Amino acid sequence: MLNLTEAATAAKHYTELQFPKLPDVKLPKYERYVLNNGMVVYLMENHELPLVSGSAVIRTGDRLEPGEKVGLAQLTGTVMRSGGTLKHSPDELNQLLEQRAASVETGISESSGTAGFEALTEDVDTVFGLFAEVLREPAFAQDKLELAKTQVRGGISRRNDDPDEIANREFQKLIYGKESPYARTVEYATIDKVSREDLVKFYQQYFYPNNTILGIVGDFDSKKMRSLIQAKLSDWKANPKMTKPQIPQVSQAKQGGVFFVNQSQLTQSNILMGHLGGLLNSPDYPALDVLNGVLTGFGGRLFNEVRSRQGLAYSVYGSWSPRYDYSGMFIAGGQTRSDATVQFVKAVQAEIKRLQAEPVTPQELAFAKESTLNSFVFNFEDPAQTLSRLMRYEYYGYPSDFLFRYQKAVAATTAADVLRVAKQYLKPENFVTLVVGNQTAIKPPLTQLSAEVTPIDVTIPGSPRPQAVVN
Repeated sequence: MLNLTEAATAAKHYTELQFPKLPDVKLPKYERYVLNNGMVVYLMENHELPLVSGSAVIRTGDRLEPGEKVGLAQLTGTVMRSGGTLKHSPDELNQLLEQRAASVETGISESSGTAGFEALTEDVDTVFGLFAEVLREPAFAQDKLELAKTQVRGGISRRNDDPDEIANREFQKLIYGKESPYARTVEYATIDKVSREDLVKFYQQYFYPNNTILGIVGDFDSKKMRSLIQAKLSDWKANPKMTKPQIPQVSQAKQGGVFFVNQSQLTQSNILMGHLGGLLNSPDYPALDVLNGVLTGFGGRLFNEVRSRQGLAYSVYGSWSPRYDYSGMFIAGGQTRSDATVQFVKAVQAEIKRLQAEPVTPQELAFAKESTLNSFVFNFEDPAQTLSRLMRYEYYGYPSDFLFRYQKAVAATTAADVLRVAKQYLKPENFVTLVVGNQTAIKPPLTQLSAEVTPIDVTIPGSPRPQAVVN
């Protein structure tokens, strides 16, 4: 019989618990080689389950589409799969995959294009063949383009339904500029200008083997997989004139200021503040990431002070968020009740300024570093995740051991490092501040933060054009 008194006596406070040292993380065995047509290939065997998955990363992105046709890259990525291939109609392609509980998917995001597949080991030859067809011979069926455009228009019509979405979208415009490829918005007018010929042209500009990295992981024999890849992709013609696309440059659009989006139905304010940030490969990124740990999350200063002690926030955060090949942002913010909006902004600014005024305590430093280092193992939860990271590093020109270098640098970070990067990189006096909330309920008013508060109109321009019925 359980003795509750003994159990209670034996129980320890969580601060007294002892944990073993985390094991060293090692990369699974993998193979990298290059086809004659320039395609880079990664293979990583994993025989735990009878499954094979693969992904191709293509050097493209919606940041490369023309400004008058925003949405072109997204549509290209969607219809590349939904529109079938030159050998199989959309319905035939769907049926062949469904019969095998397999999938082939494509898409184009901000800075890359992707194509992927998943299949049972016994079906990998067939499914990989269909994947290669989608990659090499998309048909871009007109009716599927019209369907995709209708779906995008639906997204445009709903884009002001969520205050979080409004805040994130408009904040990016304030930081990067509304015409920047990193902030511009798809509109009815830009979608209407996109034709099937535009999709074909965009595809033909970037989809070549010497502009592609392919990775396959799962239950296969590498020798046989090499043969399959050779059979399906080696005769895909390279583009000898292919060069790395020139990526758009970044500069900060608004140099400080307070901006407001009035949403009269809201009972709380969504707040973002910050400025332009930096790159992941900065030598100071590890120290800045430790700074993130001091500032944010359970046990972080913002949580303890703004949320718990002052009771000003439902959520609160602050993060230095770099990007691989262009400057990211430092963003602080959260959600609070309308009448606490001004107090919330001042409280967050005060905590960031305090980071610049005095070194963090040994306890804070240890907590932030341990949290970061203990979460490191989650970058390697499965081989597919590890392979994806290796491909991403190659795509952006980072060393394959970048994550391990970062790990060592985090471990070596000192309180002096955190103070130095806080002073060097954070500019609370020049924050761009955006509030999405109910103007009449924000008391005291935002003019307590700045004499000039600039309103932002989020009215959706135009209306969806009636579409012809496609038989």
